[in-house]
Amino acid sequence: MLVCATCGQENPEVARFCLACGAALGVDEAAPQEERRFISVLFVDLVGFTARAERLDPEDVRAILTPYHETVRREIESFGGVVEKFVGDAVMSVFGAPTAYGDDAERAVRAALAVRDSVRELNNGDARLDLQIRLAVNTGEALVSLGARPSMGESMVAGDVVNTASRLQAAAPVNGIIVGKETYASTRDAIKYEPTPAIEAKGKAAVVPAWIASSALVPAGERTVSRAPLVGRGRELGVLQGIWERVADERTPTLVTIVGEPGVGKTRLGIEFGRVVGELGGRCVRGRSLPYRDSSAYGAFAAQVKQFCGVFESDPIEVGLQKLRDAVSTLLGPSESADVAGHLAILLGLDREGSVADRETLFFSVRRFIEAVAGDRPTMLVFEDVHWADRSLLDLVELLAARLRDLPILLLALARPELLDARPGWGGGLPAYTALPLEQLKESEARELASQLLSTSENGGRAEQAALLAETGEGNPLFIEQLAATLSEASPGDDSALPTTIRGIVAARLDALPAAERTVLLDAAVGGKVFWRGALERMTEDPEGLSELLGALERRDLIRRQAVSSIEGDQQFIFKHVLIRDVAYDLLPRARRRERHAQVAQFIEEATSVIGEAAAALGRQWRDAGEHERAIEHLMTAAEEAERGWAKDRAVALYREVIELLPEEDTERRSVVKRRLAIAHAAAFHSLDVRLLQLDED
Repeated sequence: MLVCATCGQENPEVARFCLACGAALGVDEAAPQEERRFISVLFVDLVGFTARAERLDPEDVRAILTPYHETVRREIESFGGVVEKFVGDAVMSVFGAPTAYGDDAERAVRAALAVRDSVRELNNGDARLDLQIRLAVNTGEALVSLGARPSMGESMVAGDVVNTASRLQAAAPVNGIIVGKETYASTRDAIKYEPTPAIEAKGKAAVVPAWIASSALVPAGERTVSRAPLVGRGRELGVLQGIWERVADERTPTLVTIVGEPGVGKTRLGIEFGRVVGELGGRCVRGRSLPYRDSSAYGAFAAQVKQFCGVFESDPIEVGLQKLRDAVSTLLGPSESADVAGHLAILLGLDREGSVADRETLFFSVRRFIEAVAGDRPTMLVFEDVHWADRSLLDLVELLAARLRDLPILLLALARPELLDARPGWGGGLPAYTALPLEQLKESEARELASQLLSTSENGGRAEQAALLAETGEGNPLFIEQLAATLSEASPGDDSALPTTIRGIVAARLDALPAAERTVLLDAAVGGKVFWRGALERMTEDPEGLSELLGALERRDLIRRQAVSSIEGDQQFIFKHVLIRDVAYDLLPRARRRERHAQVAQFIEEATSVIGEAAAALGRQWRDAGEHERAIEHLMTAAEEAERGWAKDRAVALYREVIELLPEEDTERRSVVKRRLAIAHAAAFHSLDVRLLQLDED
């Protein structure tokens, strides 16, 4: 019998979930895994309902709260949020945990807007309700219990981000949405905000900056295009233009897929190529697949059809249906337009009662419509974010690419690498298909982009930081742009943390990994940007399985095995992107970090001679493991070695690290180290004078 760790119920061996409480069997429910996450918390609370409820019968209270709770939950979950708890008439929900999606702050604010509008509709539908609400969204770091079950009353998140969200909600205007600083910074390109005075929140030492969210600036899933000039994509534009010229001149239908990581510039390249198509006399029509909300199976293609037919989302169904019929009749003539228009109406959601015999018939009508459209003028259909597309849409795109003939039409799909994980055979066997991988910018291109972004900022004095931005962003245009924005807005001397936008994108990619691969990646991050398999073997119960897991992470282009290892007989790896390492490390709670740092330190002690760089690295590993005495020993060794080698600046830095670790009451050792620090600092200063004199003599 299997005994449930949560409630103690005995279950048959074939059971995977407890028959009494529903908990998963075979896992330690008593010790749920914890991680540090950047999340967004949405609070919704009814205004004045407590006083009103005192005058109502309990059944009347429930009759009001039930539709309210159902509405709020539906809207929150439609944007990927998790309702953590209902407390009377208040609702707390979390975005970014247990799964991050990369745009969690924006999802939370859009969910708040949807809740506000839906509650208004509830009131309009029932004059007895008259519900008034206050909403708040706050973004920040929290400790998340990944194994928590909110539906059973278990708390999932803890941290000041929750408390601040609650304080903001209490200060929100009636039927208004107030957000904190980090939420505003992450979403201001997508959401329209109005300024509001800072909030004097209970329990907070300083006032809390706040903004009022009023409406969305762009449709869900849309991203504002960078105002910076396009850098480093001339070759890709040239390839795409060559394909377009063949499509238009030789009437060769072609499918092209641009594949790249988030932020690498797929959308921007698609827009620039669309301009080229327009300049060459072609027509470009775009459609996007959404990861949440009302994303229908054929949503991207439906958006394209509506553009061709002049149908707006605001049109009543009858008006939209008539526009569709008129446009199809003009394109195809009366003989076949009725069937094609009827089938397209089903696909667009304009006919909710009609049906079609089989999918082949539906796809044939789509094909006939596209043939008529492209026969009139060379056309490019752009399918954005197809990694989020329903399988039916992917089938439709491939079918069109395979069966369209003698037409000047280009099907352009923009996708993240996840598309190929879900659909490895994408584009295979098609008569005309091109996959165009979009890589990170070269170092010189990244510096050029960073320089242009910094030169347009108000703080032009930081243009010399372009090289640092390019290195940190490692060729990802979005990352470089976000880092430049953070730098330009930071106060002097402010060492800003990694922008939430970047953190969210990377965290979402890590959350998409299989659990075993993700665990290995987080453990590897403790070692630094460079790590060794030997250290990981100390952290896992299955060392033999590491080869497969590391190989999978390398195939996903998250890490790379290096040809030469500084530790003989061991495999050396490097994170492809330092930001991947940083985000992965930040996910680990302090206790697990300390444990892993100790294991890495033990590995370094056994695998190296603990001299040179290894001594300094070992000291820092023991420091982060909480073993300060051992850290001091190795950092002193590294500092003394640096002094002997006349690397005085490095010795100064290491002695300062030692002083930070020495207890204040240990005056004797602090005095000794400070004296050595002063000597090393003086030597470093005079060594510079010597070098200058040598230059003068030369």
